[in-house]
This record gives sequence, C-alpha cells and structure tokens, in this order.
Amino acid sequence: MKTLKNLDTIPTAFVGDAVKAIHCFSTGRGSQHKEHRYGSTKPQLWWVLTSRSWISLPISVFLIEHKDGLVLFDTGLDPAIAHNPTYISQAIGRFLMKRIFRFDVGPQDKLGEKLKANGFDSSKISKAVISHLHFDHIGGIADIPQADLIVSRAEWEQLSQPHPEREWILREHINIPGTHWSHIDFPPTDDPALKAFGKAHNLMGDGSLMLLPTPGHTPGSMSLLIRSAAFPPILLIGDLAYSVEALFENRMPGTGDAEQLKDSYTKVQQLTEDFPGLIIIPSHDDAAITKLQSALKHPAPQSS
Repeated sequence: MKTLKNLDTIPTAFVGDAVKAIHCFSTGRGSQHKEHRYGSTKPQLWWVLTSRSWISLPISVFLIEHKDGLVLFDTGLDPAIAHNPTYISQAIGRFLMKRIFRFDVGPQDKLGEKLKANGFDSSKISKAVISHLHFDHIGGIADIPQADLIVSRAEWEQLSQPHPEREWILREHINIPGTHWSHIDFPPTDDPALKAFGKAHNLMGDGSLMLLPTPGHTPGSMSLLIRSAAFPPILLIGDLAYSVEALFENRMPGTGDAEQLKDSYTKVQQLTEDFPGLIIIPSHDDAAITKLQSALKHPAPQSS
C-alpha cells in the first residue's frame, strides 16, 4: 500500500483531448428498500426488518479511455455475494444482507467477464478509482490485480476501526493478497472552476480526471469529474445520491451522515454553475445513465 501524491498543481487549462471515450455497463442489478433510497422518519432498523417495498437499481461501472491508459470508476459487484453463503463471514451480516439488499446477478456479470463482453481486456486496466469501499463497488478488484486501486485516505481509515463490516465494508474482500492500493489526499487547488471544493486530486496530471471529496454516504466517498473536448463535462458521484433529483432537492437517503451529505450536495450544486451542461451520474440511477449514454452518442461540437 502506498500514498499517491498529486502529480502537480492542477492546471486551469487541461488537456482537452486526453479522454477519448467513456463506457458505462452494469455488473448486475440489485434492489433496495424505498426507505433506503428516499429516506424515512422511522428508525433504520424498523424499515430494514419490516419494509416490503423494493426498488430496482443498476450496479454501474464506468470505463474511461484515457490517452495514458484505461481507468475504471468502481469495480461493481462480485456475483459470489448472491450465490456463496459464506461470502459474508459474520452471521449478523448474512442475516441482515437479504433484508437490506436483493441481487439479480450471475457469472456473466463478473467484472472480468463484463469487460470482455464489451471488448476490453481486464489485464489492460491501469487504474481503478474506488468511490467508496462498500461491497458493490469493490467486488471486481480481484479481476484486475495489476491495477492501481485509488481510494481516499479517509475511506481507507475505516478499515482500522472496529467492525467495519457493520457499515458493509467487508475487509476480507478488500485486503486481497496481490492488490495494489494507493491512498490519496486532496490538496488545495487554484483551479477557479473547482472553487466550490477548494481542493482536488489531479489523477492523471493533465486536469482531465479530477477526484473531488464528497463525503456523506461514507466518510471518505469521492467523485470523479471528467473533462474532455469530445463531450460535455461529466461528474460521477458514486452513491453520494441515488438520483440526480434527490441531490438537487436535498432529499437525504435512509443511510449516511446527513450533515456531510448536505455539505457535499451544496458543493456539487455549486459546481453546476461553473460547468454549464454538467452531467451528474449517480451509480444507481437508471435515468441518469440513460442521459449519459445519450450525451456520449451526441458529443459536444468542436470549437473552431
């Protein structure tokens, strides 16, 4: 494990043609309770044990073709979680899992298989940004052992806390022998377009892929801003919000830190003022992913 330093100061003028393409695909689907997605005034344990309302959602992975290599944003769900009864080692976790989540996932949804089906070689992935350490975002790391796994330091520190599995951070599926984890910080930035955050991590050193701290869902959650001359600016927010509408209406989900979420929501809302046409993509929002796919089919016009 190592610390990944910011490569240089963040340039105001980024390399506009560094990102060649973005691809989105699903490593299966899941379902969550209505109270989980939209929040509830009832205690969390109450709706976990009594709710009968389920909402289907995609478990999305994003692949970015950068001039310096292939970059993943999250690695999806390991199908074994739905079929291996000992995937979660703690008995209480196995008891609660089927009451909180449902999965529609098969062997074909494994990250390596999904990459292959979409024309990519998993051994060619150079980096994987992990928005946060929940099981449905780290499930494919074993398929890309050569990749540099990027996680925020604040997120990684949860592993040293007692019982991270109670927050669905499954240590045994993160500390896998042979994986390469890099812990990042967010240094101050003088990029005026990112003034809402004031700090960021320049992933590739050219300003095209900017990691932004967006805690709330978990203490170290982060988002990825993608800038390219080929299409509108795109912000991948992981699980900061489960839908774009919830983010702009300040509707809190049923989990997470409400104060941190509100602060991160405000910063993302401010970011839209500095990036006209910004496309915000939660990882579990079918409508937003459809919008992303449409935007990529109709790229932004090139300036003369």
